[in-house]
Amino acid sequence: MTDYQPGLEGVPATKSNISFLDGKQGILTYRGYRIVDLAENSTYEETAYLLLDGELPTAAQLAMFDSLVREHRRVKYNIRDIMKSSPVTGHPMEMLQTAVASLGMFYPNNVPVQIRSPGDESEQYVHGQSIRILARMATLVAMWQQMRIGNDPVRPRTDLSYAANFLYMFFNGVEPDPLVARIIDTCFILHAEHTINASTFAAMVTGSTLAMPSYVISAAIGTLAGPLHGGANERVITMLQEIGKPEHARAWLEKKLAAKETIWGMGHREYKVKDPRATLLQKLMRELADSQGTISPLFETALALEEACEESLAPKGIYPNVDFYSGILYREIGIPPDQFTSLFAIARTAGWLAHWREQVSENRIFRPTQVYTGYEPRNYMPVGER
Repeated sequence: MTDYQPGLEGVPATKSNISFLDGKQGILTYRGYRIVDLAENSTYEETAYLLLDGELPTAAQLAMFDSLVREHRRVKYNIRDIMKSSPVTGHPMEMLQTAVASLGMFYPNNVPVQIRSPGDESEQYVHGQSIRILARMATLVAMWQQMRIGNDPVRPRTDLSYAANFLYMFFNGVEPDPLVARIIDTCFILHAEHTINASTFAAMVTGSTLAMPSYVISAAIGTLAGPLHGGANERVITMLQEIGKPEHARAWLEKKLAAKETIWGMGHREYKVKDPRATLLQKLMRELADSQGTISPLFETALALEEACEESLAPKGIYPNVDFYSGILYREIGIPPDQFTSLFAIARTAGWLAHWREQVSENRIFRPTQVYTGYEPRNYMPVGER
C-alpha cells in the first residue's frame, strides 16, 4: 500500500488473536468471549488472566494467578519517595507515567525480552513482569490519591479482590460497599482491552524495539492521557455541568452542532451503533441509582443529551461511546474527575501487556514509511548571503 491514510485508518498494523470488534453490530470480544458475558459473569482477575494467557483459567490456575497479583501489590519505598517529591498540582496521569517509568530502575533485569520459544527464559520474564505491573498499577493510583491531599498511603491488603483493594486504598482505608466494588470490577473488565487503539499501538511500537516493560507501559499511559483517547470522560463531566439541567440539553446540543464543536462521549471511529460498553455502563449507573434511592442530576442530563443526540447524530452513525457514562459512574462513587483516566489505565494495563507479549513473541520493529512533501535537494547558502 502506497496511499497515505491519515491516522492509519483502516491500515492493518498487526495480526492478533486478543480481541475483536464488529462496529456495525456492536460486538466486542476478548479471546472470543463477548464482553457482555464477561461483564456479567467474570472478574477483572479472571479477565486479565484470559487476556494475558489466552484461555479462561481453571479454578487452580485462577487461584495461583490471583495469589501472585495480591503478593505483588506493594511497591518499594523509593517509588513512594519519588511520588512524595512530585507536585500535588500535577495531573494523576503525569504521576502515573513517572512512577511506572521508574519501576524498571528498582526492578532491574538482564533477561532478553524477545520470546523465541514457549516457556523459555524470556517468556517467563514477560509473564512475571506482567503480573507485577498489573498488581502495582492500582496501588500507584490509590497511593497518589492519598498523598496529594497530605495523607500517608494506605498499605494494600491481600485479603481483598483487585477492585475492592483499590477502593480500600483509594478511600483511605474505608471498606468498600460490595455493590461499588462489583461496579468498579466490571468497569475494569469493560476497559481492559479494545483492539489496536492509540495507546495499545504505542505500547506495541515501544515493545517492538525490545524495550523493557516499564518503558512500554509508560508510553501507553502517555498516549492514553490525551483527550481524544482516555481523557474524554473528564470532558464529559465538564460538558454535562455546562449543560446544567436535562431540559437544557437539546438547545445546548443544537448550539454546539451549529458551531461544529465536539460532543464529548459521542461517536467512535469503530462503532456505527451504540458502544456495547456504554450500554453496560448505563445499566451499572441505574443499579447504583436504585441502591441510593436517587438519580444523579448529571445522569438525568446525560440521558436527556443522549435522547437529543439520537435525533441529530444517530442517523450519521454517532452514538454514545465508553466515555459517555463511565465518568458519571465514577463521579457518583466519589472519584475525582482528574482520576478517571487513571482508572482507565489500571484496567487497560491487562490489554497493553497482552499485546506486548504478543508483539515480542513474533517481533519485527515498526518502521512505517511516509509521503514526503518537502523541498527537492537544494544547495546550502552561507548565512551572510541569505
